[in-house]
Amino acid sequence: MSLAGLLEEVRARPLPQHVAIIMDGNGRWAKARGLPRTEGHRRGADTVERIARFVAKEKLFPYLTVFAFSTENWDRPKNELDFLFSLLEEFARTRWEELRKNGVQLRILGDPSPFPKSLREALDHAVAQTAGGQNLVFTVALNFGGRWDVLSAARRAMELARSGKLAPEELSLEKFRELLPGGALPDPDLIIRTGGHQRLSNFFLFEAAYTEFYFTKTLWPDFTEEELLLALKDFQGRTRNFGKVRA
Repeated sequence: MSLAGLLEEVRARPLPQHVAIIMDGNGRWAKARGLPRTEGHRRGADTVERIARFVAKEKLFPYLTVFAFSTENWDRPKNELDFLFSLLEEFARTRWEELRKNGVQLRILGDPSPFPKSLREALDHAVAQTAGGQNLVFTVALNFGGRWDVLSAARRAMELARSGKLAPEELSLEKFRELLPGGALPDPDLIIRTGGHQRLSNFFLFEAAYTEFYFTKTLWPDFTEEELLLALKDFQGRTRNFGKVRA
């Protein structure tokens, strides 16, 4: 089926509000072609831009989150980390105008404080310049992990309790959800993982309680708009009971 045909079919049924993607396979993509891992990351960055642009242009759903750098990724070789940081900085410095033009609002989720100063400044500038985007809230998870996420909320709850602003009986699931670093985002309806592995890898832990998952063997640099639509079509064929029994 053509891309236009898939689009028409997907639009005919309810779409998710928030889609998150675990972008796996950059290194394996490069290795299979005899290229350095850095080239896989470069091609993966191109895919991120292409998919975000497509979602914004077609207004498929209002929230897209990509897992770009986890709290565990610091164990990678220094030259690879340096390349990743330079790639992120290049993206922030050179693509914010295109993001704004396409109505994309960029957000960063995670703890960027350990990143190089120039990268932090570039990210802050891109976030500020795209704040008015209405077509898509595009969140990039950087130095983010599900356990860090929950721990951050627990620490915020303790601080509020110590200052007398939160009584123990007032800490509901809903309140705890608000205290998460990404509390302004809705829970993801669908998490897509590329690269063939079928695990969450410390991504959204609290938020993914009732998320649907879609796993594909496609390596991230090869992920296409068509495959995104196939994932949405698969999502639309599922029944979501959220733990309840439907009559």
